[in-house]
Amino acid sequence: MLTLKVLSVLLSYPEAETLLALDEMAMVVEQENLLLNEHKKLVLALIDSYRGTDLIDVQEAYVALFDRGRFLSLHIFEHVHGESRDRGQAMVNLLQKYESCGFEMATHELPDYIPLFLEFLAQQESTEVIQLLQDAMPVLSLLGARLKERGSRASAIFDALAGIAGEPDGLEDICRQASTEGEDDTLTNMDALWEEEAVSFMGAEEACNSQTVAISPLFIMPREQYLTAQNRSL
Repeated sequence: MLTLKVLSVLLSYPEAETLLALDEMAMVVEQENLLLNEHKKLVLALIDSYRGTDLIDVQEAYVALFDRGRFLSLHIFEHVHGESRDRGQAMVNLLQKYESCGFEMATHELPDYIPLFLEFLAQQESTEVIQLLQDAMPVLSLLGARLKERGSRASAIFDALAGIAGEPDGLEDICRQASTEGEDDTLTNMDALWEEEAVSFMGAEEACNSQTVAISPLFIMPREQYLTAQNRSL
């Protein structure tokens, strides 16, 4: 599924190579024909929006969109676990999934980084891709809804993923959350955030020894739903 690799590149920090590969990416989307027609048009329009642009301008726009707060963080488990210790265990589980499939990470990104996750999926069988995407769709749909609220063409990436895997349960609630949550005040409250207990990914060894993998190595829901479920289990 090379189209997933294209979506991974489009969601990554833009490099000079990205702008040089626009024709190749468009050809993959057209020829592989993995996406629904409406989603294909939107993804091709996103690719075309990079044509004739200055790399610095594209990079600045990317940083302003994805790196200025937590609402549009491209790390899946940040939307599920925040900075709790559960996040470390979840990433260990996902890393073990990568390793069991022979996928070796060549970057310093955490395993829940969405472009990396999509690159992994691009190398898997279609049934595995759909299952893992379905697990992740509550978070991916929330990000897509938030991008739509901001009028970003990047929402096309998440629409395309939903077209492959199907919409998650509770989509109306997810969209309502995106439309009513207000401004992302992460930067304003940065001092308070730094006072939260730090979570070390490699420090999750104790959790690995004391917990078992639940249901799927990638069982995901938005943080609000996760906390509600946790409270119900107490």
